[in-house]
Amino acid sequence: MKIGLYFGTFNPIHIGHLIIANHMAENTDMDQIWMIVTPHNPHKKKNTLLDDHHRLQMVFLATSEYPKIKPSDIEFKLSQPNYTVNTLAHLQEKYPQHEFSLIMGEDNLNSLHKWKNYEVILNNHNIYVYPRISSEIVSGEFINHPKIHRVGAPVIELSSTFIRENIKKGKNITPMLPGKVWEYIDHNIFYKK
Repeated sequence: MKIGLYFGTFNPIHIGHLIIANHMAENTDMDQIWMIVTPHNPHKKKNTLLDDHHRLQMVFLATSEYPKIKPSDIEFKLSQPNYTVNTLAHLQEKYPQHEFSLIMGEDNLNSLHKWKNYEVILNNHNIYVYPRISSEIVSGEFINHPKIHRVGAPVIELSSTFIRENIKKGKNITPMLPGKVWEYIDHNIFYKK
């Protein structure tokens, strides 16, 4: 099976994440998309980042009606800090029957050369890139790379930061979140302080 890995803090997961994940599941050769919830780095204090289990629960709630999209806590069990190359090696060892690819925004592609062992990732995995509104020019080595596939996905300029800030201000952000995710946030009084 071909699995696309979509990494993020998902703090919170929103409709933009789901639109991209679903588009990748429905319009590429990938069979499933795994939403990899990035754990909280214990060495960094970030007051706005919810505990790992809350963010995983929101991804579970958001994806429950999408059979091709699955939540994953795989990085919770790995040593910190998490490097994508290590996560990929762990997944390949645990699930040798699957072929893993990365999903990333075009903005992240610009910094790929700074990732730990990025050459190993490119040699062994396909990368599916969705467009972002950006004035940055993609590095020459990544423009026509055979492992990098640009996907004409909808451009979604919605951020979790924007959602958190608006919840704090008491604004109505319900159209931006899956209903079950909003209920979970509202019930637990998240992001209001």
